[in-house]
Amino acid sequence: MLLDGAGEIVEMFRNSFPLSFLFFVPIFILISPMSPASAAHDFAVYRMQQYDLQGAPHGSRNALVNVEARPITVAVFTRKCVIVKLKELTIDKYKEMVQQSAGGLLVLLPTPIQGISKEEKEHLMELEQDLMEEESQTPVYFAYETPELNGIYDSIKRLSNSDAAESAFEAMMGSMTSNGFQLQVAGPQSKALNEFQIVNIQGKLAGYGIEEQLPTILIAAHYDAYGVAPSLSFGADSNGSGVVALLELARLFSKLYTNSRNHAKYNLVFLLTGAGKFSYQGTRRWLEDQFESGETSHVGDVAFVVCLDSIGNGDTLHIHVSKPPKEGSQLDTFVKSLETVVNETQVNRSVKMVHKKINLAEEFLAWEHERFSIRRMPALTVSRFESYKSPQRATILDTRDSVDTEVLSANIKALAEALACQIYNLSTTEGSEVFSDGMKVDVDLVNSWMDYLSLTPRAAQLLTKDSPELANLQLAMNRHLKDVKRHMFKADKRDPECIFYSGTEFTMNAYSVKPAIFDLFLGLAIAAYLAVLYLVTQNFHDVYAFVKRLNIGNGIASKKVQ
Repeated sequence: MLLDGAGEIVEMFRNSFPLSFLFFVPIFILISPMSPASAAHDFAVYRMQQYDLQGAPHGSRNALVNVEARPITVAVFTRKCVIVKLKELTIDKYKEMVQQSAGGLLVLLPTPIQGISKEEKEHLMELEQDLMEEESQTPVYFAYETPELNGIYDSIKRLSNSDAAESAFEAMMGSMTSNGFQLQVAGPQSKALNEFQIVNIQGKLAGYGIEEQLPTILIAAHYDAYGVAPSLSFGADSNGSGVVALLELARLFSKLYTNSRNHAKYNLVFLLTGAGKFSYQGTRRWLEDQFESGETSHVGDVAFVVCLDSIGNGDTLHIHVSKPPKEGSQLDTFVKSLETVVNETQVNRSVKMVHKKINLAEEFLAWEHERFSIRRMPALTVSRFESYKSPQRATILDTRDSVDTEVLSANIKALAEALACQIYNLSTTEGSEVFSDGMKVDVDLVNSWMDYLSLTPRAAQLLTKDSPELANLQLAMNRHLKDVKRHMFKADKRDPECIFYSGTEFTMNAYSVKPAIFDLFLGLAIAAYLAVLYLVTQNFHDVYAFVKRLNIGNGIASKKVQ
């Protein structure tokens, strides 16, 4: 009989109980419903900005996470990492998390982010501004939604719903059947990049005659982008469009200046500046070095300065000035020429002047031209935005889709025509276009540059002196300009104006865990199972005799029935 052979096997396990336990454990693991591979996940996350500006800290001051995940619907955030979808997050909830010392915040962004509704875009841009107003000790990360992340989100939502069950038994059973997740971002804590070098790139087209005695027109644009997360800040319009416009203007006027008949008596200086989104630190240091070193060839006799900022869309070019230009001044003439060119050559487009006084008490300067105006240099900024406070100037939504290549090309042409009118003393009557036929704006080249600058994030802290983006910008300027060189600087160690921090992109690990109550019940179940198994093996003869009697009784009963 089967039971006769079973006695020998049980006797073997009874005499070596620990070994028998080790024999059964792998079997339990193999038949368990959860695969070890599916219990761990890792995904890319993008950390919120962290920097100091004029001694004031901004952004998330912590980078490390090693806590359990919870949805935003829970009441207590202490030592929990909140996973929330973009539409669920409000600034009030965020402030509540900070007050409760939440262990982290992970915001899930919809994909593709360009496809979200207008209301969602406005919500995100408003949220970006609010998040960056103050510093926070809570690590804040962003990640794009994936099936994996959505699965984790749904799981912790179910776990949270069990906490709100109507009865204690339902809550207990819900907790036992749901999976929680432990989120971890490991590695070194973020540290100040005290040796970080900010790069400016300058080049020029010398005018006809004695260079030092000629007036100079300076064209400037900052090349960095800004958003709530550096690694998500592509800045296609702000200020990729300004950079592309500067490069195309350099190409167009280099063609004119190479012909002796078109060599104007103006020096043209082209300047790409770094850290523009941080109160134009690159421009400030460039000007300081120009005046302090005595190299005033670029700023000694400046007719005016034109700063380009976000001109890749919209139907109005706004001319921002710190004070209205004097009637008949060169700056006034340029503005009037630009107005005439736009009105005569572009349908349903206009030019509008916006006057704003410089407020030195503000932490951030409004526009780049203010750095030049402080030095009493006639300057303006051309932008499609009427206000410097527009959230579209500092958002992760500023991607390639935000720039219309045709509009950008039309704006470049208008600027080029207005500059030509100024330096060649031309009238702006209809039909007097300089940049047409073989001299026209290269729309394909503009489009290619926009594609390239929108391909990788261009936050200031990501653009080191060795970055390929800066190398390619310098190479492009070398093709058309003379005396192209870099101007690099570090933050002042005694009184730094701006400090960046390391750590912008991490890998977050999510480990599937069960609640503590599940471990308690599992431990009790295993203990009960082992206790029963132990009792059976120790008293096997009695159990065997009992089962045998039952077996004999069943056999007799079946014979009587027959």
